Amino acid sequence: MAKTSMSQRKTMGRVMHEYAHGELKSGPRGKGGKVKSRRQAIAIALEEAGASKYESKAKNRRNLARSKVKEATGRTAQQESEGKARVGARGKRESSRAMGGQNAKTNAKTTTRRSPRRQGARRA
Repeated sequence: MAKTSMSQRKTMGRVMHEYAHGELKSGPRGKGGKVKSRRQAIAIALEEAGASKYESKAKNRRNLARSKVKEATGRTAQQESEGKARVGARGKRESSRAMGGQNAKTNAKTTTRRSPRRQGARRA
């Protein structure tokens, strides 16, 4: 098995954290119930991180990309339970007011980012 990358190790660490806190669920959208077996948790961690030796390279790449999107949008069990907007907040807790975060900025403006294509259309 090849050496895992830093992003793969972070994803595996997040999944094992979810398992340790009883938040890891199996099956599609967690319909299979809580994971009780450590071996199953490790298998899920390797699959989510795209480091499984039982999957093809393309499938591993796809699994890692899916996990990274999930982490970036705050849809992991760890982020939902701890109120984090994303994994890997440096120094202090990053969270939004909507998620009930403790140190969320109260006077922050909510602005929507426009794609460069839309900005050009708007200027013309």
